[in-house]
Amino acid sequence: MDGCDCIEPLWPTDDLLVKYQYISDFFIALAYFSIPLELIYFVKKSSFFPYRWVLIQFGAFIVLCGATHLINLWTFTTHTKTVAMVMTIAKVSTAVVSCATALMLVHIIPDLLSVKTRELFLKNKAEELDREMGLIRTQEETGRHVRMLTHEIRSTLDRHTILKTTLVELGRTLGLEECALWMPSRSGSSLQLSHTLRHQITVGSSVPINLPVVNQVFSSNRAIIIPHTSPLARIRPLAGRYVPPEVAAVRVPLLHLSNFQINDWPELSAKSFAIMVLMLPSDSARKWHVHELELVEVVADQVAVALSHAAILEESMRARDLLMEQNVALDLARREAEMAIRARNDFLAVMNHEMRTPMNAIIALSSLLLETELTPEQRLMVETVLKSSNLLATLINDVLDLSKLEDGSLEMEIKAFNLHAVFKEVMSFIKPIASIKRLSVSVMLAPDLPLCAIGDEKRLMQTILNISGNAVKFTKEGHITLVASIVKADSLREFRTPEFHPTASDDHFYLKVQVKDTGCGIGPQDLPHVFTKFAHPQGNRGFNGSGLGLAICKRFVSLMGGHIWIDSEGTGRGCTATFVVKLGVCDNTNTYQQQLIPLVWPSSADSDLSAPKVLPDGRGSTSQKSRYQRSI
Repeated sequence: MDGCDCIEPLWPTDDLLVKYQYISDFFIALAYFSIPLELIYFVKKSSFFPYRWVLIQFGAFIVLCGATHLINLWTFTTHTKTVAMVMTIAKVSTAVVSCATALMLVHIIPDLLSVKTRELFLKNKAEELDREMGLIRTQEETGRHVRMLTHEIRSTLDRHTILKTTLVELGRTLGLEECALWMPSRSGSSLQLSHTLRHQITVGSSVPINLPVVNQVFSSNRAIIIPHTSPLARIRPLAGRYVPPEVAAVRVPLLHLSNFQINDWPELSAKSFAIMVLMLPSDSARKWHVHELELVEVVADQVAVALSHAAILEESMRARDLLMEQNVALDLARREAEMAIRARNDFLAVMNHEMRTPMNAIIALSSLLLETELTPEQRLMVETVLKSSNLLATLINDVLDLSKLEDGSLEMEIKAFNLHAVFKEVMSFIKPIASIKRLSVSVMLAPDLPLCAIGDEKRLMQTILNISGNAVKFTKEGHITLVASIVKADSLREFRTPEFHPTASDDHFYLKVQVKDTGCGIGPQDLPHVFTKFAHPQGNRGFNGSGLGLAICKRFVSLMGGHIWIDSEGTGRGCTATFVVKLGVCDNTNTYQQQLIPLVWPSSADSDLSAPKVLPDGRGSTSQKSRYQRSI
């Protein structure tokens, strides 16, 4: 055992090594004490840190480690038991704190890893937000290009300019190699190449409209990618070797638009479509992006709207030109019509004057001739001459009046007149004819009928005379009744029609005149045509007449602000003609009352008016006396 070197001999203490250990422990202790200070500073400056208690525990561990190294400085030399006890306590405390810290880190590490996971999640979110911001910036850029392109498109309303501007602006904005527009042909069975960007292929090429790629584009309202070998993509010549470019196509609705062709663009329905084809540069790896396709779709819609506006403008301009041509033609026709009317009126005026003079002479001489001694045959011939002369004179007057009514040259003569005298004058004309035909004629005037009124006396008398004359002419036997009254204010509503709207007032009143006869009557199929010029009802074929009398009466009544109508229960049952006219109220009635008294008929006519008359409603004149008085 003495010669064995297995056990290393004790090594005497080297002062140099002890000195190095001493210095190292000092710096280790200094470093341990400085680390807690730095941690305290970090926690104080940090706004949020979830593990403060862990840092405190870790700081205690470091302080104890530093204290251990510091106490160890006194153990390199002879030391007391107190130093050994302090050294032991420090090391035991350090061991406890270090074990507790190690156990605590086992629970903290998963939380720290989850924090790392959240950090990665936030990082991914940040990258996603960056991509969205880039997309938003791209969309803003796209919107700016769309607004600029829309402004360029809508700055003109010429369809060729709109399409050419669209192709140029799209080519510049998207950096296209070629852009073209295929428009439907006149027959609608094919698509024709109407516009191109680079003019590399002459326009006029056509493709069938029933191709699958065409139907695919028509059926989608989005821009789609089509094969570069499709007929729609043959918009550039094939020269050299190149990488096939990506080609996009989008439909362009033709909204109520004249269809485009090379020179002549016919009208098509609103469901027709054009196709816009866009080709990216070849020999490049560039692909279509979503925002670029969206820009193409927006531009296609804007082009459709601009084309519809241009079509509307062209249609309005064509309509304006047509309207101007029609106005010129109408003005020329109006002038010619006015000249013809003036010539006709002059002719009628001359002829009326020249024909009335001999006609009046014939009528007068015929009347005088009838008073002489004539044979029955001669009397019949003279009566025929007189009847024909009266008919021709009436026709001359009616034609002249109708001519003035049609050209608007007839002027109403508004003045005060004796209203009762008008009815007396009318009866003085029709009474002799009625006596010859043995017809009884009765006139009934309402008690409140004023003596005078303001209006056109001549036209009112002519209207009453014409209607009463028709009643006498178309009645072979029986009686004729003329009733005149004032329409009460509360009864005006009963006479309203789409053309006649009477209104009550203190300045005027409405005169109602009704003529009843027991003549041949009018069939229901002829009633709507009785006021038509030259119309002859079926039941009146045996009577002579021009067919102008009632037409003229209707015009006169309308000019006097009134309305006229005829009622009849049928052929052979007579008829009732009624009209309502507006007359002014006359204040000075004394003069007309003096002139009106006495109102008597000549003795030859009294026999027909002396007895009470029975009206068509079956009531006698006795019941009518309280309501009507006999003025004639």
